[in-house]
Amino acid sequence: MSDRAQEPILSARNLVKRYGRVTALNNADFDLYPGEVLAVIGDNGAGKSTLIKAISGAVIPDEGEIRLNGQPVQFTSPMQARAAGIETVYQTLALSPALSISDNMFLGREIRKKGMLGKVFRMLDRPEMERYSREKLSDLGLMTIQNIGQAVETLSGGQRQGVAVARAAAFAAKVIIMDEPTAALGVKESGRVLELIRDVKKRGLPIVLISHNMPHVFEVADRVHIHRLGRRIAVVDPKQMSASDAVAIMTGAMKPQELAAA
Repeated sequence: MSDRAQEPILSARNLVKRYGRVTALNNADFDLYPGEVLAVIGDNGAGKSTLIKAISGAVIPDEGEIRLNGQPVQFTSPMQARAAGIETVYQTLALSPALSISDNMFLGREIRKKGMLGKVFRMLDRPEMERYSREKLSDLGLMTIQNIGQAVETLSGGQRQGVAVARAAAFAAKVIIMDEPTAALGVKESGRVLELIRDVKKRGLPIVLISHNMPHVFEVADRVHIHRLGRRIAVVDPKQMSASDAVAIMTGAMKPQELAAA
């Protein structure tokens, strides 16, 4: 559990986002503390996806403030959030199936050869990209993948998810956001992804986990942010509340207590 004396590494206050007459975020708040896994749960249409898009640069809020390391930030694109150290593993994985593992690891940030070959002819330094990719996959225990040059389309679903997580962990300086990382996986592969989340946490990176899978949430989360009707209505300690009670708060069947765990 994060020490509450710490300042949040990433926070948001009073975020508002409207789409015509629909208010997706209604004065939403958010806090992520250093070194924790924060799960974000909410019913369909609760606004949790819009919240996550706002803090990852994919959506620009109409009102409110986002702070990273205590400093106000205004992201106008995911690239800006990425440059600030926030990496997102999307549900679609955002991998290119025909490209190799190392090419996917460096997609959009390729390493070029030194000197004229890189500057003028824009040649890629593939050996260095492959070395770094192998190192990062090994860090997360993913070197069951034999050939770093093999196409991503030849990998299993769990291995693809592993590559996406390894890419985020390799380049995230401050925060990793994971959107439904186990949604399309079987039991065994889901278990491996949960292990990856724990491994990333051990490396000191805080994680935002968006998931509908309550057993997974309650297995790995340090705190659970419950989103309803466009705003945060509770933050609970999964060690002190059952998953069924969290779902009851999420759906409105139970009133939230004070934000004691916030």
